[in-house]
Amino acid sequence: MILSEIKRYFLRQHVVSLSDLSVHFRVEPEAMRGILEHWIRKGKLRKLPQNTPCPNCCEACKSEKLELYKWLSEME
Repeated sequence: MILSEIKRYFLRQHVVSLSDLSVHFRVEPEAMRGILEHWIRKGKLRKLPQNTPCPNCCEACKSEKLELYKWLSEME
């Protein structure tokens, strides 16, 4: 997996759950957290506080605690 693929995914989605990323890229959640740390260190991504509502909220995600990440625009 290439970091630029993750960046493109975030640019399309803006806010993504760890579980969605893991499924989409076929990477275990713990490994994905390590990959996301690269973008967090660069100031391009941040982990949202727990209990942040999912932007694409559906019944499935209301029932679980999602670990959400947000791509930061150049303005933030």
